[in-house]
Amino acid sequence: MRLRPTWPHDVTNAYPGLDGLSSIEALFSEVAARLGDRTVVVDGNQRISAAQLTGRSSRLAGGLRERGVGPGDTVCFQTPSWWETIALFRACWRLGAIASPIHHLAAVTDVDHVIRTVTPSLVLAAEGLPAASITGAIEVRGNGGFEELLVAPAVSEVSAGPADIAVVLFTSGSTGGPKGVMHTHRALVYKATTLLGIHGIDETDTVLMPAPMAHISGLSNAVMLPGAGGLTSVLMDRWSPERAIELIGSEHVTFMMGPPTFFQTMLTAANFTTAAVATLRLISCGGAGVTPSFVEAASAGFDAIVKRTYGSTEAPVVTTWHPGDPPSRRGDSDGRAAGVIEMRLAADGELQLRGPELFVGYTDAARNADSITEDGWFRTGDIATIDEDGWLRIVGRIKDIIIRGGENISAAAIESTLEAHPAVQQAVAVGYPDERLGERVCAYVVCDGPFDLTECRRWFAERGATRFTWPERIEVIDEMPVLASSGKADRAGLRARLSG
Repeated sequence: MRLRPTWPHDVTNAYPGLDGLSSIEALFSEVAARLGDRTVVVDGNQRISAAQLTGRSSRLAGGLRERGVGPGDTVCFQTPSWWETIALFRACWRLGAIASPIHHLAAVTDVDHVIRTVTPSLVLAAEGLPAASITGAIEVRGNGGFEELLVAPAVSEVSAGPADIAVVLFTSGSTGGPKGVMHTHRALVYKATTLLGIHGIDETDTVLMPAPMAHISGLSNAVMLPGAGGLTSVLMDRWSPERAIELIGSEHVTFMMGPPTFFQTMLTAANFTTAAVATLRLISCGGAGVTPSFVEAASAGFDAIVKRTYGSTEAPVVTTWHPGDPPSRRGDSDGRAAGVIEMRLAADGELQLRGPELFVGYTDAARNADSITEDGWFRTGDIATIDEDGWLRIVGRIKDIIIRGGENISAAAIESTLEAHPAVQQAVAVGYPDERLGERVCAYVVCDGPFDLTECRRWFAERGATRFTWPERIEVIDEMPVLASSGKADRAGLRARLSG
């Protein structure tokens, strides 16, 4: 099956200048030619130069072509954050093929769903992962023939065009399994080149990106930004706060992006000192839990710029804080537009978007109806405010609204109030069933001091919170469960505990 855009919005006419953008691999090759023998990937003990990475990707493209992969075909790969993963993206893009990475922690059911959805021409996987058991799969770092691909004649020309689909990423859906999100080369090039300036980073910077490259954050910050801007990408195939601190020091890491979980665990690691992470100057955080109190604490602990960023798989990095913006906006806002992205609010407060970085539809076109308006705007599902100067603030998610006695309560607002308490490190608010009110509010909290329902009520009263928003149940836990695919809190799992 050849994948085609299911939402072919005409961005080149709507946003002048986009028609001059190249494919992502053409841009990467141009940047790599300038960098030559400079190290651009650090993977364990391996240090790979720009010239070496382009050479390996070109030969890998030749190996894929010998296995029958051509323009428009899809290649699936389930691998950890290794240099081979970056090379697979680039090899696909050089051939004009579509890369469809599978999260390395995905279980058999999700792997099968991806395979059924995109019907790949070839599957590659690390030894022992579910995709490795698929008939005909090529093992990476195993005995399954990956090394043979790297000795094939190199593909010298880039076949992909800017309007071609470059990647299919899978994101959790409320029904029917994960959704396949399609992005073009033009969208990736636009977002990568735009973010370099907005983040204020260039080829003198080094990024440590622990998120898997099957996630939009990992793809953006371990592959796209380094490839487009010449940054060095330091890879981690599993998260360890102690190891991350060591790598920041030894590799002079200057930039990181991810959910608060990464930075909270580093701050409490045994080997953490501000001096140990002295080179780290910019931290960009997205997802739940990026509260003003977190930004303040992380800024002080790391002695770095810590800012909020908002985006999604369908619309990467919509808003963020820009260099030169007021420092106060790093924590009290999700930022302002990252490029020419257009934002509007629906009658119910839902944020809707238009812009060149948006996806070109789901692989299952039927899913577009719930996410794309009749006049061509993407429905984010997030409830927001936008002030007169264009600063965005996400205040909740339609599906994360708790309805208590007919009153809509924002989970994000409750969490922000809780995390401002000196004893609360992290909080997640969820609704639990109640016969009289429909739902009541439960808050799961990770604490480093005494905190119970009595103290919670006192705190909410002191903060002037509306009475019906006060949590009615407090569950103190040692560690917040997170989703492997994104690092975000596992709200569904927390709700299940209440009904179990």
